[in-house]
Amino acid sequence: MTVKELIEAIITKSGSKRFSYEETCDHLMIGDVNMEITGIVTTFMATVDVINEAVRLGANMIITHEPTWFTGVDKEDWLRDDPVYLEKKKLLEDNKIAVWRFHDHMHAGTEDGIYRGFDEEFGWKKYREEPSADVKTSWFGATYVIPETTLSELAGFFKDKLDMNVIQLVGNPDMKVKRVGVLVGGGSLGLGTENLPMIYMKEQNIDVCVCGDITEWTLSAYVRDASQLGMNKAMIVLGHERSEECGMKHLPDWLKSITGEIKVTFVDAKEPFTYLV
Repeated sequence: MTVKELIEAIITKSGSKRFSYEETCDHLMIGDVNMEITGIVTTFMATVDVINEAVRLGANMIITHEPTWFTGVDKEDWLRDDPVYLEKKKLLEDNKIAVWRFHDHMHAGTEDGIYRGFDEEFGWKKYREEPSADVKTSWFGATYVIPETTLSELAGFFKDKLDMNVIQLVGNPDMKVKRVGVLVGGGSLGLGTENLPMIYMKEQNIDVCVCGDITEWTLSAYVRDASQLGMNKAMIVLGHERSEECGMKHLPDWLKSITGEIKVTFVDAKEPFTYLV
């Protein structure tokens, strides 16, 4: 199977519309579309450590969810003489590794592949609530009705499951939570509509929002004020990488019907931060 054949098969299986080149960031970042694939790595981001692990595994293709070249649309024109870019590009070229970004088609298919992986990782599919179609935020995020627990216990659940050193909370750690809204990655920033996460929490009566990215004057400020007013509202911040990596972790199983005997391995990109305590 060639790189081109794999990409075409993935887009077809996703059920996503065919974005034009200009509409999507799902480009081949580096590599030859006609190269025969010997092994595949799936990951949240093709970091240098992930690339080195792909080399060790004998994989010559990486499917990444997020950028390789440090901006949302992966433009390279500003990087032509940048030493970080040049060394990373050389590492990929020397090892003849192709990198393809699976982002827009992954989120916009017949189901969102990142949320599919989230449900599989935590066993939460049975808790998913389908929102009423007449609310503005019916398409936004994912809402779950879980067995009642406390904010602290729920945060501990994610901390353990995702092997996190630090987890951020807004709200009373002892408050009871049942209705959980999940906004992975940049969803918690509103996807271009700054107030959308707050509208979502109100419309769908969310107790706690589990988020990827945050802006401290939007959703976290709204939740903090609600909590200080005595309302049962809270927020758990997983970070962009930890909230979306599950989708790439479970992608190899989804790919089996396409890849056949080609070995597909998930490689964890890991959190980008080191924490001092």
